[in-house]
Amino acid sequence: MLHISKDKIKVNEDLKSFKSYQFTDVKKRFFKFNHFIVAMLLIIIIMMFLPWTQFVRGNGTITTLRPDQRPQTIQSPIAGRVEQWFVQEGDFVNKGDTIVYISEIRDAFFDPLLLERTDIQVKAQEMSYQSFQEKVTALNFQIEALNEERDLKLEQAENKLIQANLLVESDSIRLEAAQTDVRIAQRQLTRFENLESEGLKALSDLETKQVQYQRNLAEVISQENRLLASRNQVLNAKIELSRLRAEYQDKISKAESDRFSTLSSQFNAESQLANLENRRSNIQVRSNLNHITAPQSGFINRAIQRGVGETFMEGAQIVSIMPSNVDLAVEMFVEPIDLPLVHVGESVRIIFDGWPFIFFSGWPNLSYGTFGGEIVAVEQFISENGKYRVLIAPETGEVWPEPLRAGTGARTFALLNNVPVWYELWRQINGFPQDYYGPEQRAKEQPRNMNPDLQ
Repeated sequence: MLHISKDKIKVNEDLKSFKSYQFTDVKKRFFKFNHFIVAMLLIIIIMMFLPWTQFVRGNGTITTLRPDQRPQTIQSPIAGRVEQWFVQEGDFVNKGDTIVYISEIRDAFFDPLLLERTDIQVKAQEMSYQSFQEKVTALNFQIEALNEERDLKLEQAENKLIQANLLVESDSIRLEAAQTDVRIAQRQLTRFENLESEGLKALSDLETKQVQYQRNLAEVISQENRLLASRNQVLNAKIELSRLRAEYQDKISKAESDRFSTLSSQFNAESQLANLENRRSNIQVRSNLNHITAPQSGFINRAIQRGVGETFMEGAQIVSIMPSNVDLAVEMFVEPIDLPLVHVGESVRIIFDGWPFIFFSGWPNLSYGTFGGEIVAVEQFISENGKYRVLIAPETGEVWPEPLRAGTGARTFALLNNVPVWYELWRQINGFPQDYYGPEQRAKEQPRNMNPDLQ
């Protein structure tokens, strides 16, 4: 066979009688292989027309649906020093349970009797405030009395002025009457002088008329003096009226000035009283802040402040706590190009870290170890990582594993439109995005058969 020997071996043997030759018959092998290829092609062609569910892939972590159920840190509202711990990491605490006791480090609150002494200051200021109130009340009564007295005095002075005016009028009338008597007496005297010169009247009668005339002249002078005196009384009454008005205006103004000064002192005392009461309330509230309590029931995750005697300022983090009763949700981040495909109310399949799964992205009904979710919120502004945040809650009737904890990783697949396999291959080869559609189109689709037993 290697042509080493020049001798030739000529053997005519029927090879078909050998089993090895029959097994390696080329025609039969090609025939079977051709059938296999044809069957595979038929299967592939059939599979090309099977429905394929498009999806948007995302990565995220487990969080809680409500903000008040998420892990939180407890801060100290006051500066202090750790004195005693009442819990350890991993303990369960109820709402209001004491976690740690802290003491004051500010010198303004070192006095153990600070609250009692502040109460004494508040009571003293209350007495001062009440004194000013009573003084204001007394001054109000004094002003009212001065107003009443002024009204009476002014009425009395006005009556005297009226009397003086009436007396002036009376004296004026009397003066007119006296002047009339003088004129009559003068005419009578003139007639008697003429009659006496003619001898018709006696000299004694003439002298009587002269005396009467002189008396009338004296009466006129007397009435003029009375009129001047009554007019002077009118002036005196007016002066007295003005004096009374000025006097009582001065008294009332002084009383009102005292009242306003007292009111100013009262308001100042009221302001100081409010400040003291505010300080007392602050001290009372601050005394209750020495015990840091749990804001809600949950588990102590980690003690941020350590040891005993460690000091910290206001707002320092003391411990972190995880609420016990939470509604879990998945926080997913999607690319901006996929954001138009994600809508509230759409279904999502979720794979949690630590749970075994068999997942067929195009056939979610055949998957195992995935859990159903529903999109409940889509962020309106892009996150710092350049993606949009989507919040996913459990679907109605879906039960997520109980041991899940916040922070566990999750992979999500937002289920989109149903398309043939050949279309999906053609789309991915050409690099086209998934089919864009809205929630209205999703409502028109047939609901998928999500058999919980297969999940």
